[in-house]
Amino acid sequence: MIFAINEINQDRSILPNVTLGWRIYDNCGTMDILRAGLALVSGLRQEIQDGNCTKRETVQAILGHSGSTPIIPFAQVVGRFNIPVISHFATCACLTNRRMFPTFYRTIPSDYYQSAAIAKLIKHFGWTWIGVIAVNNYYGLNGVASFVQSAQEYEICIEYSEAFSSSGPPEQLQKIVEVIKRATSRVILAFMSHREINILAAEIYKRNMTGFQWVGSDAWITDYSLADSEGHGILVGSLGFVVSKTHIPGLEDHLRRLHPSQFPNSQFVRDFWESVFDCSLVNSLNAKRKPCTGTESLQNVDIDFTDVSELRFETNVYKSLYAVAHALDDLLKCEEGKGPFANGSCAEMQNIQPSQVLHYLDNVDFTTREGQRVYFDSYGDSPARYELVNLQTTSKGTLEAITVGIFDASFPESQQFIINNESLMWGNNSMLVPVSVCSASCDPGTQKVLIKGKPVCCYHCIRCPAGEITNTTDALQCLKCPSEFWSNEQRDTCVPKVVEFLAYTELLGYLLVLFSLIGWFLTMITTLIFYCHKETPLVRANNSELSFLLLFSLTLCFLCSLTFIGRPSEWSCMLRHTAFGITFVLCISCVLGKTIVVLMAFRATLPGSNVMKWFGPLQQRLSVFGATLIQVLICILWLTINPPFPNKNMLYYKNKIILECSLGSPIGFWAVLGYIGLLALLCFVLAFLARKLPDNFNEAKLITFSMLIFCAVWITFIPAYVSSPGKFTVAVEVFSILASSYGLLFCIFMPKVFIILFQPDKNTKKHIMGKTQNYIQY
Repeated sequence: MIFAINEINQDRSILPNVTLGWRIYDNCGTMDILRAGLALVSGLRQEIQDGNCTKRETVQAILGHSGSTPIIPFAQVVGRFNIPVISHFATCACLTNRRMFPTFYRTIPSDYYQSAAIAKLIKHFGWTWIGVIAVNNYYGLNGVASFVQSAQEYEICIEYSEAFSSSGPPEQLQKIVEVIKRATSRVILAFMSHREINILAAEIYKRNMTGFQWVGSDAWITDYSLADSEGHGILVGSLGFVVSKTHIPGLEDHLRRLHPSQFPNSQFVRDFWESVFDCSLVNSLNAKRKPCTGTESLQNVDIDFTDVSELRFETNVYKSLYAVAHALDDLLKCEEGKGPFANGSCAEMQNIQPSQVLHYLDNVDFTTREGQRVYFDSYGDSPARYELVNLQTTSKGTLEAITVGIFDASFPESQQFIINNESLMWGNNSMLVPVSVCSASCDPGTQKVLIKGKPVCCYHCIRCPAGEITNTTDALQCLKCPSEFWSNEQRDTCVPKVVEFLAYTELLGYLLVLFSLIGWFLTMITTLIFYCHKETPLVRANNSELSFLLLFSLTLCFLCSLTFIGRPSEWSCMLRHTAFGITFVLCISCVLGKTIVVLMAFRATLPGSNVMKWFGPLQQRLSVFGATLIQVLICILWLTINPPFPNKNMLYYKNKIILECSLGSPIGFWAVLGYIGLLALLCFVLAFLARKLPDNFNEAKLITFSMLIFCAVWITFIPAYVSSPGKFTVAVEVFSILASSYGLLFCIFMPKVFIILFQPDKNTKKHIMGKTQNYIQY
């Protein structure tokens, strides 16, 4: 402070023709500090004792105190007299209360910013489960309160929070150590001064408790006394934020010029001098030491007092003095009529009031020679900029605070915290980052489920249900995949659902195609055989024209089953159902025509019968055409009103998309199917009535059996079709088509093919007419 004032007094650019003076009160204890404050308020040159109080020579600003606890009552008292109080070390966030502390300023950031920086630091390393220990005073308790608010924002949980003081009972310390020992958290935030951390570290060292990562507040993290405490090795690897260190040119020379003659009444200077030079000053009580010669000098002595390489909080004192000087300079440079007070008035130089200095302090904004900007916000706080330090051991075995990062609250949120992880040292010289969590992080594919009765940091990791995913760690809930996507096995990615349809490439499709082609091939062979033997009695007697038309329709039936296999499209969906309906009606109408011919032929053999002229070849063709035309009209109406179309069915399976042909109009589908069933039933009834006719008309037996198979297949088709899932619905329909087609082919044509190829002796007119004649004679 003295160095800064001397520097200001010698600087012609600030406060020209004005000399700053000072008075230093160096007593400790809250009551002594309050007495000093009242003395400065009253204007007396000595401290107030026993209530002697007069008013004169009031100071314009008070610098100090360094502690938050004593500054709280001090600032409250002095604030009533509108005297600015500027602290270089009181960090308690409670001092930002402008109603209680209207004249308080500080050149050190509030614990609010330190707590936010510590929370960012803890979150950076993934420590979500920590313990907190504080000194039991305003500084510690309010610091913890500020940290708790910041911790909640970053989802950091506090396992325990304890407080003690260096002057408290030993049992209190023992209780806290037991709490630390039983706790599962490995990271401890210590919001306390160097006195408490030294005591705590020594006790933990005595109990041989290791494996803790300490995070310290600025009150102790760079304190020199740590190296002198028992068990200071416990604190190796500690991290903490502290105000930035700055070089102050000329300060070292100023300190080296110190001599006891400059401060004859200072006991501190006398004790310091005698300790450094191991001698005794005049009138000293220490007679064991040799007398000082008077030539002793600090110029060539390297001690902590003259080491200015680690100036941190001293810089804040320096900035405090310059803040007051700039406020006074602005006050004295005020132009009458442009002043900030009533009617544009300025302060009187011979009668400056502290309240006037307050106004100018609010508007102070300057940059020091070292490039640091100084100003105060509406709460009296200065810019929040910290260095992150890491306590590391030196080659001499002592602790050294190494700067490993910075925190600057004036930067954007994402750029406030910068850290160099490579230069960090952890406890026991380990290079691995300590772990302190209540529950391990939940991997992608799982979600956090809180444990009842425990903090939010304690949870179970539950695998996401099928169809839901998480692609981040520690997800609070799983996200449903879009309708056409499904979760993979790891539940961390949505993948397209499997599109399922009856394909040619799969075994079921391959088999159906094979049976369809075999049926087509057998039908073509049968047609060829019949064509080659079309003049034989057997072929002629069985209505060759309808037989060839039936074989043609069977060929179409076998081939139309192929339209049901493969990826459904708009055209294939319309073609498969209409082709199936029309070809089967053509087939059944041919069978129905053959059945009617059998009945009519039998009637024609009776004496006096003339029925065959009413059902000759032309009528047979017209009946087949008419029956088929009705089905064609039904299909045209179906396709016109509401045709089948390809549809993605996502209801039957959750993890698959069934690509199917939607019926469009179910009425159309069942009308087509019902008409086929009606013809088949009519054909079955007529064939059943003609089943006992003689052998030359025995197609009725074969038709009866074929219609029995046909009806059985399609009756069982209905429940199978309705209940089959996905592509098996199509497979059931194709199977029904093939089964009924094979039934017609084998029952009606295979016996005749067998006679034509292997029993040609029965393929004669005599053999065919034999049974008929016997029947008529009977």
